[in-house]
Amino acid sequence: MKKSISPRMHSAEHILNQTMDRMFNCGRCFNAHIEKKKSKCDYRFDRPLSQNELQEIQTRVNQIIGEDLPVTEKYISKSEALDNYNTDKLPDDTGATIRIVQIGDYDACPCIGPHVKSSAEILGFQITSASFDEGVLRIRFKLTPVNPP
Repeated sequence: MKKSISPRMHSAEHILNQTMDRMFNCGRCFNAHIEKKKSKCDYRFDRPLSQNELQEIQTRVNQIIGEDLPVTEKYISKSEALDNYNTDKLPDDTGATIRIVQIGDYDACPCIGPHVKSSAEILGFQITSASFDEGVLRIRFKLTPVNPP
């Protein structure tokens, strides 16, 4: 059975990745596990993050979510994608056309996953924990439930 990816969580991952790269120049995560209830992203990093840094990441991600940015897609040639985007995660057998997902003017990257139509649909982002081990920074996060209990 194929795993179902949450559009809200997947879109939040894009915003987190862009935020991490803007704050720390670390690039996008090299590994991610995206689930509906909780997710994690792994980054190549040289140290653990402070509580203040984690709070700043969370604040910035929530600011972007709150801006109600449109989430759109466009299709470009593979050569254009290779020239303008990080394509390291693309499979070797990728076709001649690449889908680029854009979140307003904040983030754009090649992606095949499902996404929200607006960043506001994500609702809220919370870092639940972070750890650092042997050059890998792991950030675990969850989203505000759509229908809170």
